[in-house]
Amino acid sequence: LARRDGRTVAVVGGHAYALHPWIDGRHRHGGQLTRGECARLGALLGAVHACLERVMPPKGRTRPATSPHPVESADPADTFALIDDLLAHVSRHRPADAFDELARHRLLERRALLEQHAGRRPPRGASVGWVHGDFHPFNLLYKDDAPAAIVDWDRLGVQPRAEEAVRAAVIFFVRPAGALDLRKVRAYARAYRRAAGATPSELAAAVHRVWWERLNDFWMLRWHYERGDTRADPQFPAASALAVWWTREYDAVCDAFVQ
Repeated sequence: LARRDGRTVAVVGGHAYALHPWIDGRHRHGGQLTRGECARLGALLGAVHACLERVMPPKGRTRPATSPHPVESADPADTFALIDDLLAHVSRHRPADAFDELARHRLLERRALLEQHAGRRPPRGASVGWVHGDFHPFNLLYKDDAPAAIVDWDRLGVQPRAEEAVRAAVIFFVRPAGALDLRKVRAYARAYRRAAGATPSELAAAVHRVWWERLNDFWMLRWHYERGDTRADPQFPAASALAVWWTREYDAVCDAFVQ
């Protein structure tokens, strides 16, 4: 919506704000989407990335689009220390409950996986571009069967684009038991590559980095034990199982994104 002076952005206290009309819609997870709708989702995210590249002038970037992302991948040594710390939290929790039992099981399991795969730590990220920054089912509104709006743009920034595509797919298409619906992933990824102009090698590198990220990530347990915040607890069973399943089915997951 435009202000009286015709501008659509207001800068207040150094922060930019825009006001949009109210949009009615509902959230849909990957299990509710047909394969055709999965392709439409991939094409939508690809279009977002391609359009952001067109409308954001190069001088607005924090770094050139051809340069690698500067964030280092997770160091297994730090993860091992975090696992030990979280295990101590679990052991001190009284009375122990089913969540504690699952957390302990997954922490020990993940430590064994990291010991086995510590040599597969990926290098820094590949080429970067403008991304939404938080593309997942709760930030996408549908009206009937069509996407109506993408919301929550506060994480807009310059990041590896293909990694956002992989992260989004992992959230949309994970099943309750922790496996990915690879048929839907394949339809989504093909459409994304076409719309964004991404190469199979770019997606393969992104799959590896996001797999490693998931293998070393324990944000849900940190929320639970360090903050006392249990909002993410319902997501933990599937998310923690996914890291194990993904490691076992690594080649099949990679193929779904690149073929």
